[in-house]
Amino acid sequence: MLIILEGLVMSFWLLLICVVGIANGPVGLVVFYEEDVKKRVTELGLTTEEKIRKTSIITAIALFLPQLTIVPAFVYCLNGAEGFMDAFIQMSAIFLIMGLFDRLFIDWYWVGHTKAWEIEGTEDLKPYISKKTLIGKWAGTLVGFPLLAAIIAGLAELL
Repeated sequence: MLIILEGLVMSFWLLLICVVGIANGPVGLVVFYEEDVKKRVTELGLTTEEKIRKTSIITAIALFLPQLTIVPAFVYCLNGAEGFMDAFIQMSAIFLIMGLFDRLFIDWYWVGHTKAWEIEGTEDLKPYISKKTLIGKWAGTLVGFPLLAAIIAGLAELL
């Protein structure tokens, strides 16, 4: 039960990053869009390549630092995981909950079925998440997150 709660906490963290990022409009997180959308938004003068680059760095830190620190802290300190397999399973579950939240709620529903992420002047470039990108995101969720959990658990075992 605790692992589910921890997965929901990480999902909420992701949601918070998105809400804050698009608070002044979806251009704030254009880093998550395909290259053609980024190019169009820059051409329309809604942002600059430099601002996109800076936002990309800040967003990557805000997303990945907690995955590399908070999730292992949950698993080892709060849950008392012992050994590679115990930690791997727990981290994989937390990451998968967060990943499913991202794929289903954020990508499929929020981006795909609401106007919250719609950028004026780019409507013709929809869907904002291409099939190729979507496949990559699902692969990252189903393969990448367990791989990340294995790497973290393996490093923890070595230490």
